[in-house]
Amino acid sequence: MSAPGREAEHRATTLEILPVTGVPEVREGDDLGALIATAAPGLRDGDVLVVTSKIVSKAEGRVRRDVGRAEAVAAETVRVVARRGETVIAQTAHGFVMAAAGVDASNTEPGTVVLLPADPDASASLIRTGIRERLGVSVGVVVSDTFGRPWRTGQTDLAVGVAGVRPVLDYRGLSDGHGNALEVTVTALADELAAAGDLVKGKLTTTPVAVVRGAGEHVTAEDGPGVAELVRRPEDDMFRHGSRDVVFARRTIRAFSAEPVDGDAVRRAIEAAIAAPAPHHTTPWRFVLLESPESRDRLLDAMREAWIADLRGDGFSKESIARRIRRGDVLRAAPYLVVPCLVMEGSHTYRDDRRNAAEREMFVVATGAGVENLLIQLAVEGLGSAWVSSTMFCRDVVRRVLDLPAAWDPMGTVAVGHPASPPPDRPPRKAADFTVIR
Repeated sequence: MSAPGREAEHRATTLEILPVTGVPEVREGDDLGALIATAAPGLRDGDVLVVTSKIVSKAEGRVRRDVGRAEAVAAETVRVVARRGETVIAQTAHGFVMAAAGVDASNTEPGTVVLLPADPDASASLIRTGIRERLGVSVGVVVSDTFGRPWRTGQTDLAVGVAGVRPVLDYRGLSDGHGNALEVTVTALADELAAAGDLVKGKLTTTPVAVVRGAGEHVTAEDGPGVAELVRRPEDDMFRHGSRDVVFARRTIRAFSAEPVDGDAVRRAIEAAIAAPAPHHTTPWRFVLLESPESRDRLLDAMREAWIADLRGDGFSKESIARRIRRGDVLRAAPYLVVPCLVMEGSHTYRDDRRNAAEREMFVVATGAGVENLLIQLAVEGLGSAWVSSTMFCRDVVRRVLDLPAAWDPMGTVAVGHPASPPPDRPPRKAADFTVIR
């Protein structure tokens, strides 16, 4: 979207926000353009209609009867972002992140729930066409719904469908009144119009349509790009991972792009790693960061030779050894490696091997918890990773090449980098398949 003209940029605008009364109860199959034109025959060129999504859904048959709300929410959910008790924040197929995936049980007949329109932009375009055909005026249409906002109490209406209105105003590259360059200012115009309309529509009244008059400079001849301009792309969303799905953000990545890894991001992930639980109030984790190509090659070359020697000793053929060695390519491909190590400082020594073995197992579990924290936080930082166990088979070699203390026990290697492509979908797993109840 190009930036608005500078004249419009510096001109104050006076707006009128008018309720449209007289819209009857909407039923499936009703022509909303016709109903609104009848209720508001005085619409003018450049007016913006703000239409509550609920009447759009009712007209389009998006009402479900004798279906539980939870069942309807699950059906409309693409991704659960957060869950607390019965409250679910979910992403819909439209890309919206909202409570209950937009499923609503208010202002509808008992025993029914209302879903969001399947294609709200198309719905807005259809209403716009209906108004133009009946009244001969060109209006913009915003289909609105109620959203909560992170870090803010209360709800407000936002746009879920747009036609004939600029969804956003991009001010980047312009200057403010003091001559300062605007670098990040993008105004969500359609959301502001939706919220303005809600001031006169209300939540308890039967006024599902409002007119915003005075914003004609933002009404366009074409329907425009729709609400997609308001939905932040996942790769640009710093808060994409909600409390429900942050653990599932960790995926094993085996192919990396050439983009360099920010070492500070890895260090922030290590801060998460060392927040893991550990026995006896100890800190059993150490992390070796291989940031230079030389250090990575030196370690991987030495590990490769040790692995080949082991395989030869086991009697594997030359061809079989070559196939197995290729499995280590994921570490070669990574632009950054982390070697997590276990230290037993603070552990207890007992009189019998049984308790000493259990003591070590406690520390191994704690180290594993730290590695898992590391992998999850790397994903939150936008980095892909793969934990590879190979250093555990040649610990003496790793300690020698990396000049580590004898008490440091290498517990695998973590390959880190930017994913070269999205990971495949994770195979579905059900908790019940891995659970025993006594």
